[in-house]
Amino acid sequence: MKKQLGFTLIESMIAMAVTLIAVAATMMAFRDATSAHQNVALRSDMSDNLRAGLNLIEQDLLQTGTGIPTSGITLPSYNGTLTTEVGAMTVAFGGAGNTTTCANGYTVINRPLLTGATMFPQCNLTLPAIEPGNALGPFITSPDATSQFNTDIITVLYTDNTLGLNLAPVNRPAVGNVPACAGSIGALGQSANFDANCVVIGVGDSQISPGDLLMFSNAKGNALVQVTSGTWPNVNFAKGDAFGLNQTNANNGTLLQLQNTDIVGIPNGTYPPTTATRIWMITYYLDNLTDPTHVRLIRRVNFNTGQPVGETLENLQFTYNYNDGINTNQLAVPSGLSESQIRSVNVYLGVRSVDIWGQNHKYMRNNFQTQVSLRSMAYVNRYR
Repeated sequence: MKKQLGFTLIESMIAMAVTLIAVAATMMAFRDATSAHQNVALRSDMSDNLRAGLNLIEQDLLQTGTGIPTSGITLPSYNGTLTTEVGAMTVAFGGAGNTTTCANGYTVINRPLLTGATMFPQCNLTLPAIEPGNALGPFITSPDATSQFNTDIITVLYTDNTLGLNLAPVNRPAVGNVPACAGSIGALGQSANFDANCVVIGVGDSQISPGDLLMFSNAKGNALVQVTSGTWPNVNFAKGDAFGLNQTNANNGTLLQLQNTDIVGIPNGTYPPTTATRIWMITYYLDNLTDPTHVRLIRRVNFNTGQPVGETLENLQFTYNYNDGINTNQLAVPSGLSESQIRSVNVYLGVRSVDIWGQNHKYMRNNFQTQVSLRSMAYVNRYR
């Protein structure tokens, strides 16, 4: 019989060993490629979240103060007693003993925030174009407990220059070739009727809607109200608005203070030529309630529903540089200065990866830092 040909045991073992080495090398290469791809994807997601949020913050900071009076917008305030109006009722928050804290009375204006329970500084008689909010944001704890932060919020104001409300007064008598504007403002300061032929809103423009803020201005000053109902060209400013702006019994800061006065200085229900401007109040904060595992950066306009502009954020911090050249990287407003003296803002935004990565099973982290000059408030040396 012919001898049968085949592999010996040693040859088979050598072949199996070589095959196993090749398979192992292939698997290691595949694992490394997968890990590298995951690394790139996670880092790309982090960068996208950082850039998306930071770009919007920068854009709003650059607009801060545009069209806003340098000293801020006058707020409803009461001389001597801390009060606010709820419907037709005035509610006292403190007795005369509390009035020594603020020289000119108190004002209580709600501030847009995650929980809606925060107010602007009570001694502010004006609403500034920028309001710091050191440690007013939620306390953030990272999933792997490597860090925890008291986060900040920030609120900025600027005018909507696309609507054109202020191109003509709400009310204006005819003078020479200049036609009259037949609009009116309610004698009690709780409504306005625009002359649609004089103050024109284009078909493609954003209409005035409930929740909008309107600043009325004339030679007597300015007042801020919130639209509560109505459709263009008729809008209402009922009491009990989300901010607490629509007040009529206050000594200062209401539409009644913009009225003409009689011989003894009492408002007579009529208004000199008065313009209106829509105001955007933008607030940024972190939201750790909607999805605690993926904290979101929220951009909130007035008291409308906040819109997420970044996710899986871990930290949001702001410091402020003032125009005195001495106070830089300040967390709040130093004594003797005001918000109107802020010339630039330092922004820090921290982010982590959506998933853990690597053999240590840790989250990756990144952060962006930048400084933004407030275009309408910063000092500019034109000779440098």
